[in-house]
Amino acid sequence: MLALSLTGFYASLLGLLYIGLAINIILLRKKFKVGINDGGNKDLAKAIRVHGNFAEYVPITLILLASYELNGASAMMLHVLGAALVVGRVLHVIGLTKTIGLSIQRQVGMLSTFFVILVLAIENIRLFLIA
Repeated sequence: MLALSLTGFYASLLGLLYIGLAINIILLRKKFKVGINDGGNKDLAKAIRVHGNFAEYVPITLILLASYELNGASAMMLHVLGAALVVGRVLHVIGLTKTIGLSIQRQVGMLSTFFVILVLAIENIRLFLIA
């Protein structure tokens, strides 16, 4: 039986962050009495965007991580990439929560996410070609 225990671990950490981001939106909707969209509220619009960005990048990255684990990647590489993804996503949330403009946390968070996706894509292609 194949196991994805390391991917499952990082997916679980990211799942907790995802729930936190969703709860933040719910609380802001309640606070500002907005049922759908952002009602023109900048704080709610920002929270929705933070959540949306997470939902856009994390699933493909976890699919690539799971593929890499199934393809026999080392536990060390999986931990390095999984941890980089989690830290990058947390930094992105912090940076975008502080300002909708540029911030070092936002930049490092997105660069970390892109780096993890790029490494995983290259590694999965490499493993396919040598199989």
